[in-house]
Amino acid sequence: MHLFDGHNDLLYRMWQCGTDPAHDGAMARGLASVDGHLDLTRASAAGFTGGLFALFIPNSAAGEELSGGQPPSYEDASVICADMLALADEMVARFGDNIAKCLTVSDILAAQDASKIAMVLHIEGAEMISADCHEIEMLYQRGIRSLGPLWSRPNLFGEGVPLQFPGSPDQGDGLSDAGKRLVRTCNHYGIMLDLSHLNEKGFWDIAKLSDKPLVATHSNVHRLCPSPRNLTDRQLDAIAESGGIVGLCFATGYLRTDGEKNPDTSLALLVQHCDALIETLGEGGVALGSDFDGACIPNAIGDCTGMSALEHAFRQAGYDDALLHRLFSQNWLDMLTRQIG
Repeated sequence: MHLFDGHNDLLYRMWQCGTDPAHDGAMARGLASVDGHLDLTRASAAGFTGGLFALFIPNSAAGEELSGGQPPSYEDASVICADMLALADEMVARFGDNIAKCLTVSDILAAQDASKIAMVLHIEGAEMISADCHEIEMLYQRGIRSLGPLWSRPNLFGEGVPLQFPGSPDQGDGLSDAGKRLVRTCNHYGIMLDLSHLNEKGFWDIAKLSDKPLVATHSNVHRLCPSPRNLTDRQLDAIAESGGIVGLCFATGYLRTDGEKNPDTSLALLVQHCDALIETLGEGGVALGSDFDGACIPNAIGDCTGMSALEHAFRQAGYDDALLHRLFSQNWLDMLTRQIG
């Protein structure tokens, strides 16, 4: 089964090797590596046809990832974002037979026809954008087609949910005036807005402001796992009403009732969350958002080459070929057609 995935952090893992886009260690992690969940060699072998590649902005230039606290400075975030954009471009320049940066769904389909991995660039944490949002035009020109205004910390635009467990997503205030401006600007340019990591009041602000379907690229069901990163039934109803989509996240801390980052986690929990998402969103409103290279995932999957295990678990639960095709790829392509063209 081919996979188009809603979220991975490969570029961040590469950036951690060194900020020089031509750094051999960074490129090795992009092409073939022994650590992490994803690289071009394993992805090609596993039927990973593409997805949203995140430019995750850590709390500082030193790569701190703790939720809450102070966001990175505008200067640090701008440099880190530029580094990762350069890494993405260098990866395409070096390995153009394996991967293509895609700006439209037509580009994605052309890449897949050429047996290339389709890379759609996504920002996770918008601290490189200022209050007037003038940077959006440049980021769009560089290939950004999806953006999460918040990671799990406050910034100029609003508040992300902290990662403490258990907890409600209803923590903190809604979007600032700058956050509302960011929503309107992304709608104008055709940049998909990602609600993952955003708090509940911010969620409802975007639901009121945005003229696009609501999207959470890598989130699960709060009533099954009370992480503040997960979506309440009311939020899921709103996503369904908008014709939106949720990418089922493999992170064990968003699957388990105890919130533990424990790789010894049954795939039955992924099936349980997926069943609940389908019940509310329908078969067209659920996809996969693995969080490869950004989370602790079940040992039964291990890395991108282990997706056959998840496919088997879904089949054992009664999912047929048509539904699996939707979950593994088609639903994201349909949503991106509506979001970015």
